[in-house]
Amino acid sequence: MRKADRNKKGMIFNIQKFSVNDGPGIRTVVFLKGCPLHCQWCANPESQYSGFQVLWDMGKCVRCQHCIETCSKKAISFFSNEIKINPYACSGCKKCIQECPNKALQGEGEEKTVQEVLDVVLQDKVFYEESNGGITLSGGEILYQPKFTLEILLAAKEEGLHTCCETTGFVKTETFKTIIEQVDYLLFDMKHWDSQRHKEGTGIYNELILSNMKYAVQAGKIILPRIPVIPGYNDSIEDAVQFANLLKKTGITTCQLLPFHQFGENKYDLLIRTYVYKAQPSLHKEDLTEYQTAFLDNGVDAYF
Repeated sequence: MRKADRNKKGMIFNIQKFSVNDGPGIRTVVFLKGCPLHCQWCANPESQYSGFQVLWDMGKCVRCQHCIETCSKKAISFFSNEIKINPYACSGCKKCIQECPNKALQGEGEEKTVQEVLDVVLQDKVFYEESNGGITLSGGEILYQPKFTLEILLAAKEEGLHTCCETTGFVKTETFKTIIEQVDYLLFDMKHWDSQRHKEGTGIYNELILSNMKYAVQAGKIILPRIPVIPGYNDSIEDAVQFANLLKKTGITTCQLLPFHQFGENKYDLLIRTYVYKAQPSLHKEDLTEYQTAFLDNGVDAYF
């Protein structure tokens, strides 16, 4: 195994310590920016764009338009009483954030080297050792930054860490093969069993995703599929049956169900984006008893 390039840089938007929901044991989760999917219910919409972004809080803004004056790239405009920020024109200088008189602007995304990420992760190595935990890479989509992801995983292995990745599996198979060689535990997001419905909800078809999942199974990887249960999209009993059949056909007999929640609703306002599921009531495991039973009756151990 070659040595990791610890100077490799990538874009992250959060590092979360002491997570117990993203792989075995106590873990540090590193969230990478950028995602090829655009799920309509995404709880981290700020993760979809791969670069630095400026978010606008309309409640704090006094409409002084000083941010427009400070932006040398003309990335900020004012229209219909709203501040519009073009992330593709933004240079990431953060001057608008620093000079906003009412703190209505905030940055999302930070470029870090592999070593800078590991410096944070290794602070809690003793807890990983005691709980059989480690590092988890999440997103966004980790495969959107494949080179950065690979170098983090190689560095983690050099440090003796257990590695876990959460992914949709949407990447060229050769790249997928290279990445998962360094992964001990794979959290595989499944959005829909039907390719057309998958595209309607995420913007892409799922054939490549399912092909990569099948490869991971054949490669002997430990895989936990995770299904976000979304109202009106994949929450019918027929959906549960079809998911179960697909998983069994792939060689998987366990999955985790993630009831729809509204933790990310406010982020759409900060991004000035329409949220399809605004005001949609959250689901709870008590709402999904029959849904879970459909998995169990069809040979898949589904749990929350």
